[in-house]
Amino acid sequence: MTYAKTTAFTDEQQQLARVAKALAHPARVAIIQLLASKKTCISGDIAAELPLSRTTVSQHLQELKALDLIRGEIEGLTVCYCLNTDLLRQVHEQFTSFFTGATHTDVCAPGSACC
Repeated sequence: MTYAKTTAFTDEQQQLARVAKALAHPARVAIIQLLASKKTCISGDIAAELPLSRTTVSQHLQELKALDLIRGEIEGLTVCYCLNTDLLRQVHEQFTSFFTGATHTDVCAPGSACC
């Protein structure tokens, strides 16, 4: 029997991987950008803003909600979506730290032994 060895990785590494996977689809990136550009909750039809069907957009919204990157509050017959800016700030700091650490030195710079 096989199992995921996620326990061998830190909580931060696991979170970064989950967020990276969620943002690996351009529709989800577009949804985040749309919500950020509106600077308010959107209770209208997000699907009207994207070149995708309502069902497909709904699936992408559920993926983002599952990670708490966005929040959806029911208002009557509609759902008002907005960004979870606290979590996005945290993820931003984690990715900044990750990329800063990964690019701190030019290990494989032109002319080095590994290139």
